[in-house]
Amino acid sequence: MTTQQPRPDGRVSPVRDRADDGLFTLIGDVPQLVKNLIVAEFNAIKGWLGKTAKDAGIGTGMMFIALFFIAWVVPMFLVFLTALLSLWLPVWAAALIVMGVGIVLAIAAGLVGLVFYKRIGKRENPMEAAKTDVQIVKEAASEY
Repeated sequence: MTTQQPRPDGRVSPVRDRADDGLFTLIGDVPQLVKNLIVAEFNAIKGWLGKTAKDAGIGTGMMFIALFFIAWVVPMFLVFLTALLSLWLPVWAAALIVMGVGIVLAIAAGLVGLVFYKRIGKRENPMEAAKTDVQIVKEAASEY
């Protein structure tokens, strides 16, 4: 029986009432249903990838704009600090102090970055974990 069921919004649903269909009819419809499922999943993935790529692109663009402005703000702040220190010290001493603090901060940030990069090598790769899992399953299957 192929009666169309109305949806709450008044449109007709493409879902059929399969209560009266026979076993062979249901089995015969399985390939088409699987194909429809695969196509629907593929379309959902394409839609998700498109939206995600768009959001990532816009986000990346905004980050580059932010970095552009930071690239101008940081030197101006350092000039301000130098000018502020030059109220109490000679200009050359103020510039050396600001430069020295900047070098110390750069070295500290670089060392912290190295610590995080070393963590990457110690972390287990998901592909290696999957291979290990497959090997465990094979060993368990060979026992039985």
